[in-house]
Amino acid sequence: MTELTRPWNVTAFLGDDTCLLDSVRELRARILFDRGRRPAFRRADGSHTDDQDLDFGAWHFIARQHPDGPPLGYIRLSTPATGGSFQSRAYLGTERYEELLAAQGIEPGHVFEHSRLVVEHRSRKLGLGQYLNALAIGAAHHLGAHAMIGTSGTKDGQDRFHEQFGFRAMPGTRRYVEQYTEDVVIMFHRVAEGAGRHHELVTRLRDAFPRIAASTPAALTAGPPSGRPAPAALTEASGPDRDVWRPTLLAPRDPADFAALTALLASGDVREIHDTIDEQLAELIRSREPWCRDTAAIEDRKREQLAGLAHWEYGTWAWYPWSRRLVHVLPRDEFRLVRTDRNRGKVDRPEQRRLLGKRIGIIGLSVGNSAALTFALEGIGGAYALADFDDFSLSNLNRLRAGVHELGVNKAVLSARQMFEIDPYLDIEIHRGGLTEDNIEAFFTGGIDLLIEECDTPWVKIAAREYARDLRIPVVMDCNDRGMLDVERFDHEPDRPLLHGLLGDIKSVDVAELSHQEKVDLILAMVDADRISPELAASFGELGRTLSSWPQLASGVALGGALCGEAARRILLGLPCASGRFYTDLDRQLSPERSTVT
Repeated sequence: MTELTRPWNVTAFLGDDTCLLDSVRELRARILFDRGRRPAFRRADGSHTDDQDLDFGAWHFIARQHPDGPPLGYIRLSTPATGGSFQSRAYLGTERYEELLAAQGIEPGHVFEHSRLVVEHRSRKLGLGQYLNALAIGAAHHLGAHAMIGTSGTKDGQDRFHEQFGFRAMPGTRRYVEQYTEDVVIMFHRVAEGAGRHHELVTRLRDAFPRIAASTPAALTAGPPSGRPAPAALTEASGPDRDVWRPTLLAPRDPADFAALTALLASGDVREIHDTIDEQLAELIRSREPWCRDTAAIEDRKREQLAGLAHWEYGTWAWYPWSRRLVHVLPRDEFRLVRTDRNRGKVDRPEQRRLLGKRIGIIGLSVGNSAALTFALEGIGGAYALADFDDFSLSNLNRLRAGVHELGVNKAVLSARQMFEIDPYLDIEIHRGGLTEDNIEAFFTGGIDLLIEECDTPWVKIAAREYARDLRIPVVMDCNDRGMLDVERFDHEPDRPLLHGLLGDIKSVDVAELSHQEKVDLILAMVDADRISPELAASFGELGRTLSSWPQLASGVALGGALCGEAARRILLGLPCASGRFYTDLDRQLSPERSTVT
């Protein structure tokens, strides 16, 4: 069963029931508040409210997974009868609103507005948002709409989401709205032009609307079907902090750090103390003097290294608040000498020091996560800038090395945590909102020696390369298909066309507002449609139908991390690595005729 055909239980009512409206408003406001992201939707007393006159006379749709389950999503459909109160009219002003409709050749009496699409976090990856949006559009079609209009946020890609249903952004209508803490744009949909990639679902729900409209709405406070209360420990648990990502480093010889360490140990926050400093000292001796094997000699050298300090005073205690572990490690230079000791023979110590002096930017931390962890393991880069707006979800567990306890954590936060657990001395900054027009300059500020670009957003792909080319920063991208690695040496070729000229003289402004099909066409051109695997080629027509997203496998992502690591090391050390596209196609590499065994 695909996400969009999940049998959601939806009830509806026309906005004249005050009790139901109060519950709907509380539900909307609580979800819109989004853990403090939109503070305007919570009162000083902690309650949530979203009072709007537009609620009266509008259709309200409430979705549950089960008939007696809690409400998981909601959407409102306003008819021409309440057109004077439309959000889009208030946003534009009456004169400009009417001018927009006149320019589209649409009478105000034929325009419907859908708004306030809200979905609980736990249902956002299950397709409920698509289902409710399609239902509101289908209901408007059934009720005789010629067109639909609405306001759409842009921070989380809501505008791009509406494009999938045949809406398009109206030029010149984008501006920042304080209540939503993001830019908002007017979206317009002409019924006669169809409902985009979700046309089939919209048509099916259009025909189902009369049955849904006749349903009896249930109270919005439904409890669990069993009626059993949850165990107290589940309801009282606060849950892990999803935002913390940087360890605290404490050197006991420093008086302030000693006081902080003492307070931490007394706080009860430490779940586990991990101290292997004696074994690490033995490894340090063997790394410096591989020929030293005598136990007594090693103990003598340990005492020399400690120089009169007790074991607990030597080195650094790294406090990882997300796992509540306190870990004892060698001082930075000694830690890194031992940690990368087995690189020697392939990457010797002078090269290791050069690599650790580099700063690397990574955009997109799905495939990019594999690259980031490979770099951290291999000692490629001592400083990083990471950017990703997405949260780690259950469907990412097919390719990202993480655990179920980390679901819901932002991917940049997750990657930073994993990298710090490999090397607590790294210097990492993160951008949890991904790259936007507002922060892209800050991302590149401070100097980046190499950019790894692994995101899915066309504007970011192009804009990041524009900055990289201007700053003469080389760019590496793995496409996770047929082992394709893309290298652009803007450090050597500052006039090189973006993406090898495959898209012509393209600029980021050209791809800021694309329809779904335009994005698909752009990506196909970007990856060279004639060279992609048959499996990936076949998936393009199934996205949103039988496939929820691009097909990717852990083996391909791991290979991508390895290829990015090899290219990064070569580029940063000045070894041969030219611009171009290179394929490590495992289907071809593992074909019988390539075997070297007779």
